[in-house]
Amino acid sequence: MTDNSLESLYTDLQELIKNLPDHKHSKWIQRAFAVLLRITGEEVERLDWKIITAALEDMEGAFQVFYKYRHTRKIAIFGSARTPEDKPEYKLAADFARQITQQGYMVMTGAGGGIMQAANEGAGMEHSFGLNIMLPFEQGANPFIEGDHKLIKFKYFFTRKLFFLKESDAVAAFPGGFGTLDETFESLTLSQTGKFGPIPIILMDYPGGNYWNAWENYVQKYLVDRGLVSNHDYSLYTITDSVEVACQTISNFYRIYHSSRYVGDKFIIRLKQNLSDEKVAYLNDHFSDILVTGKITKTIAFPEEAGDETIDLPRLVLHFNQRDLGRLYQLIGEINSLATPSEVTAHPEQK
Repeated sequence: MTDNSLESLYTDLQELIKNLPDHKHSKWIQRAFAVLLRITGEEVERLDWKIITAALEDMEGAFQVFYKYRHTRKIAIFGSARTPEDKPEYKLAADFARQITQQGYMVMTGAGGGIMQAANEGAGMEHSFGLNIMLPFEQGANPFIEGDHKLIKFKYFFTRKLFFLKESDAVAAFPGGFGTLDETFESLTLSQTGKFGPIPIILMDYPGGNYWNAWENYVQKYLVDRGLVSNHDYSLYTITDSVEVACQTISNFYRIYHSSRYVGDKFIIRLKQNLSDEKVAYLNDHFSDILVTGKITKTIAFPEEAGDETIDLPRLVLHFNQRDLGRLYQLIGEINSLATPSEVTAHPEQK
């Protein structure tokens, strides 16, 4: 591209930015355009531009579909595309999806067969999303999501994974092959490193099944015993063969806890109900080991959260060490257990 062409692009960008002074996201729009313009001045191949364009198109379509449902919590369901309908895992996935959507949640699957089909069948089209990937095999959408506007077709696995994790408020993983293990391990890895969540991760098998228990034995023998992961990392997930336990685990996670974020080096935990000073003192007594400095204290929204829809929710603030994520999950569990029945929100599935 010539210098004159670049100059013309910069001029057009500046004109566009002038028309967006009152846009609430103008800062990020400017940064996005600036990145694209910088790339135009670099040595980038045609394939790189195809990747950039297709990834943006993937994201554009997904953003448009999910926006309408941004206030409903969603459960990502992973599992084998090859599970026959007469297998107990299929029935388990259908039953779980049916019960969790009856509680007000929605489910997201890869839109394929097997466990994914079971989940869409159990949830019903109205309460289902399908995040389909274009593959030379197993790429067709199952009949319980095919034709629905909430069926999203992705070119790339990485953009598909992005939306599975971005939109999910819980993960339920059923037995599956390399793809299922990849999705499960990525969920665990990003949870363990603080890049995802905190959210509940449920590993489900049929009664008498040994898929996840055998996996956990491997984790104990080759990861925990060798010091490669912490004992506290067991708190990142729940293994169960009970639909009722799985559903209750998810609802309990959002009993009082709402969401969290960082403001600078401060970790903010948004709550649905205020905690008494005595309960906050209890948390400090039991979780001082995860604090870099200071104490867990109550706070109101920070200026950096202005415009956030959670602005009126009470908050806790702490200087989390960003290392002991298993202990952070334990802290959230304690917060939820401290609520009395009269304080509990009636709609944990709403955010």
